Amino acid sequence: MKKVILGTAGHIDHGKSSVVKALTGIDPDRLKEEKERGITIDLGFANIVYPDVVVGIVDVPGHERLIKNMLAGVGGMDMVMLVVAADEGVMPQTKEHLAICNLLKIKSGIVALNKADLVDEETLELAKEDVKEAVKGTFLENAEIVAVSAKTGLNIEVLKEKIRELALKVSEKSIGGIFRMPIDRVFTLKGFGTVVTGTVLSGAITIDSPVEILPAGITSKVRGLQSHGQALKEVYAGQRVGINLQGVSKEDIKRGDIVTVPGKLKPSSFIEVKLELLKDVKPLKHGMPVHFYLTTSETVGKLKLFDKTEVLPDEEAFAHIKLQDPIVAMAGDRFILRRFSPLETLGGGIVIDPEPPRKKKDIKSEHLATLFSGALYEKLEVKIKRRAFNGISISELEGWINSDIIQIKTAVDELIKKRRIINAENHLFHIDIFNEFKSSLLNLLKEFHATNPFKEGLPKEELKVKLSLDRFPKVLMLLPYIEDVSIQGNTVKLKSVNKEKIDPQLEEKIIKELQKEFQPPFKDELAQTLSISESKLTDILKIIAKQGKIVRINDFLYLTIENYNKMINLLKDFFSKKNEMTVSEFRTLLNTTRKYAIAYLEHLDSQKITLRVGEIRKMVKRG
Repeated sequence: MKKVILGTAGHIDHGKSSVVKALTGIDPDRLKEEKERGITIDLGFANIVYPDVVVGIVDVPGHERLIKNMLAGVGGMDMVMLVVAADEGVMPQTKEHLAICNLLKIKSGIVALNKADLVDEETLELAKEDVKEAVKGTFLENAEIVAVSAKTGLNIEVLKEKIRELALKVSEKSIGGIFRMPIDRVFTLKGFGTVVTGTVLSGAITIDSPVEILPAGITSKVRGLQSHGQALKEVYAGQRVGINLQGVSKEDIKRGDIVTVPGKLKPSSFIEVKLELLKDVKPLKHGMPVHFYLTTSETVGKLKLFDKTEVLPDEEAFAHIKLQDPIVAMAGDRFILRRFSPLETLGGGIVIDPEPPRKKKDIKSEHLATLFSGALYEKLEVKIKRRAFNGISISELEGWINSDIIQIKTAVDELIKKRRIINAENHLFHIDIFNEFKSSLLNLLKEFHATNPFKEGLPKEELKVKLSLDRFPKVLMLLPYIEDVSIQGNTVKLKSVNKEKIDPQLEEKIIKELQKEFQPPFKDELAQTLSISESKLTDILKIIAKQGKIVRINDFLYLTIENYNKMINLLKDFFSKKNEMTVSEFRTLLNTTRKYAIAYLEHLDSQKITLRVGEIRKMVKRG
């Protein structure tokens, strides 16, 4: 059955809760203090069950000091019932509540002109005209106005039927997105533990599903689900829901937290928005502190306007907001701003990027315009491009924007087909980033092969350093998509370049020079003798060593394999007669200088053939 959320709005003492009780038989004022004082202090809940639709009702407080509680209830509303007392007409909180609902882009509603029993026909008509004037230019401009009396029951059934008609026209929230339920109440039930309630904004969830409570990052499991007192196995977008959480303390969570699926959403303290100011407020200046309200959360933020020093009444502007506390937002979420002091509603807007670039040079006006009003695939392309060399995973992208997962995947597939993005192992990079990386890499490899003709290719770690990619390791996922490049293990090379082969005569000369028993020339001396560069000789020596014809002792010294094996055999023979050997004894054994002897011993120590103990060596390997 269709599920719709109706919210109340209106000035204090105009009878919002009384009308709700008359409609449903449920008193939404649940707190003892509310009963005693006769006013709604916090959110109250009720419902009307029709044969073809269930309307969940969120009753909000009307007092100006309780606007933050009112704001906690409006985030999930599909439609609004504005309650105005016929004997008082439109009042300050009537206008503020109406402005808030208008800023949140609630699309439909109805006006209940309550306390009609207290006025005559003429006053009732004046009250209707007052309402019509107040709702001009808002989503309620063409809404029906029903004169009712919660006290006598006048037209309550008419209002009830009008609400049904309105609810049937409301577009249902999507269950194809990520499950999100902002928490508006937290309490404990004996024998059950911690229960949280809220309006499900998107997606669906079942009993035993794993959940994450953000921004705290607490993981839990759904132990039980209820909606309007009925136990359910599954709940979905558009329902008022109570979730019994497993293994979570009431003290660990609060109003404003979000219950969602694990690993999809990220808390953020720095968001990018398009904001709009109301007509009758003072200008909003760059750097001003503001109260920020999103779904059921409230925090303080500092405004950073783009290319402006202030936003005038009835104007729009792009901005960053640096928040005091992390919030959980998705692109497309709507918010409300109130002045820091004195408290008054200034305006609201839409989150266009919950995780934007922080540097001004990375923010382009055309990107802002696309993120605000572009098609889904255009917004996704901009987001992927903004992530530059970091790219973004498909999973992360699904948690970035408030949209159906299937629609996101379809848009991503379209971008891939159009070659606007590259999908590397479910990690997405923009084509401009790919081309930039490809160009830098090809230039680097050309230069590398020109100066290192004997090397197979460039190791990936060295490549990262040379291209300054230490902070962007994921960009290496793009390597297999660059046709001109070949990857062999950990080495990257140009396909068009083959390493230069060693001249057999040169190789013969090198080995001949190194055959000088235990005093072969050092690398710099050998390069001079052969009239080649030391860097070129280094590459050649490594290749010959890889072939097993010579052994690298250190960066500057190599031995032929024959002389190396001879050294090992002399060593074994020595240690068969003695347990310890000094440097002097080793030098004498090889009939060489101390400089060579030290180099050989350090190599033997590193290979765990010998062990240095103070100034002597012992044999480790005796096999």
